[in-house]
Amino acid sequence: MTDLAAAGQFVAAHGRLLERRRFAHLFGDGRGDGAGTTDAAPVLAALTAYRNADGGIGLLEPDLRTPASQPSPVLYALEILHEIGAPDAPLATDALDWLQTVTNPDGGVPFVLASARGWPHAPFWVPQDDPPSSLLMTAGIAAAVHRLGLDHPWLAGASEYVWAALPDLTPSDPYAFRYAVGFLDAVPDRPRADAALDALTGLVPADGVLHVAAGTEGETLGALEVAPRPDHAGRRLFPAELIERELDELAAAQQDDGGWTFSWAAWNPAAAWEWRGVVTIDALKTLRADGRL
Repeated sequence: MTDLAAAGQFVAAHGRLLERRRFAHLFGDGRGDGAGTTDAAPVLAALTAYRNADGGIGLLEPDLRTPASQPSPVLYALEILHEIGAPDAPLATDALDWLQTVTNPDGGVPFVLASARGWPHAPFWVPQDDPPSSLLMTAGIAAAVHRLGLDHPWLAGASEYVWAALPDLTPSDPYAFRYAVGFLDAVPDRPRADAALDALTGLVPADGVLHVAAGTEGETLGALEVAPRPDHAGRRLFPAELIERELDELAAAQQDDGGWTFSWAAWNPAAAWEWRGVVTIDALKTLRADGRL
């Protein structure tokens, strides 16, 4: 059985202030019924600390430790705004205004910008001049904007970029697959999204495990990472018995210290602790959504 109190102690001991605020908002202090608090202001205040003067977001991506604004922190910030129910926060509009300044002519957003060069970062982040558009990053941010229900000029071009890339999508690039399926879950054009999901049926391995060929040994994505909620449109890609087995495995994966861990490369001890705080909250959110908490 999941030990919520131990998870709360882990986040309190090792998580960033942002994750400590998120945990309190979502689950309370870990010693009660796990209902959390109604006040999202502390989470928003902690998140706003990552805002830069240009309107973008920096320092929020644990594996990309540059203070300069980058697309990845924008993705995480928008997801947290959805989590706390703050779609009208100026932080979102400002970040999307900034994002327009780095979006490529095809509507796509680069994975990482050259401004990360010279700062500590994981080896899989490769800053370059004139970086190409990234389906992973564009689909992830577009999905977050759709979930927030925002009407921003950036969204139309980004969505068209994702739609154009979907016919070539396969699970061979698990992270791009994950965020593209997330886009299909969030986009309001349900007939078009459902047709695209139907086209992906049968492409996922029978065991539901997507191996990250370019990642570290043993790095994988599972069904619950692609479709973390019971009402997620991507759940149709996985058998129900597989989902139940992964939920059992996720519940059993709580470590002796109360937290969860991750399968990608832990290149930096500080980043590893930060990520463990994030994935601990993600695990608890998934388990609660599926009635396992």
